[in-house]
Amino acid sequence: MTREEDVLRIFPEEMRGKWRKAAGLSEQLQEIRLRADKPVLLYIDGKEYYKDKNGNIVHRTEQPEIMGREELEQLISYTCNYSMYAFEEEMSRGYLSLPGGHRMGLAGEVILSEREKIRNIKHISCVNIRISHEIKGAADEVLPFLYRNGSFLNTLILSPPGCGKTTLLRDIVRQVSDGNSFGEGVTVGIVDERSEIAGSFQGRVQNDVGMRTDVLDSCPKAEGMMLLIRSMAPKVIGVDELGSEDDIAALKKALCCGCSILATIHAETADEAANRLFMRQLAGEKVFERYVVLTRRLGKCEVSSVLDKEQRTLAGRLL
Repeated sequence: MTREEDVLRIFPEEMRGKWRKAAGLSEQLQEIRLRADKPVLLYIDGKEYYKDKNGNIVHRTEQPEIMGREELEQLISYTCNYSMYAFEEEMSRGYLSLPGGHRMGLAGEVILSEREKIRNIKHISCVNIRISHEIKGAADEVLPFLYRNGSFLNTLILSPPGCGKTTLLRDIVRQVSDGNSFGEGVTVGIVDERSEIAGSFQGRVQNDVGMRTDVLDSCPKAEGMMLLIRSMAPKVIGVDELGSEDDIAALKKALCCGCSILATIHAETADEAANRLFMRQLAGEKVFERYVVLTRRLGKCEVSSVLDKEQRTLAGRLL
């Protein structure tokens, strides 16, 4: 299947004709934003575009395609195999997993349980289709700095939103799992809380995360790290977007069990990450031996530097 066909199958067959031009830009396409009764917006290489009524992708238009409510409902119903009830649990987390590792974020009217937890979302009026990009070799330039004597070092990837941290995380996992010129392949456990790393769809991993990688899909990071240690005995644990004290507590327990950690966080500098309340203890103990800092420069995402645990620069402007 071509990349274009992979994007087209997100949509029902009767809608694919007018999405063909957008799908033709699949290598650069990052997000498709669909809001009921609002213009269709696409994000390509970090820039916003419209889709006009003829399916053309343009910067500006006086005749943008408007996403009709019925068409939006048709898309969601198709994504749920025409049985939204069967996908109620997944929808309660705010998204639906799609074939190919893509993801459909949802917003609308929230239904709460008796315990005030989100049980489902109905009358969905906003959809964000995030296009997964698997780039093998994305980690080639940083990999030499992430090993010592054949062992993988605790590594934190820092990045503003949309700078490719999950793409880099995925390729590091693949190469650590399969083995590379800096270390033999080892068992890796991924806690894929939002199905973005491995891109699992109905239990099947869609992205290449390595031959020795075990994936725990749609599981909170804190609980998932402990479950993987008990059940799969990984040598390295990979998680995306640290964000709470519970995450940090589980991470520290994993370290005590002899696991190395590969994680990401939304931050532009190591200092910014260290000043987050839930990160201060880890920063003080210098748990992470490597920091990989991503940035956007001239419209492109790149690795700006690799730092050691003292935040000294080991390499800069790698990509």
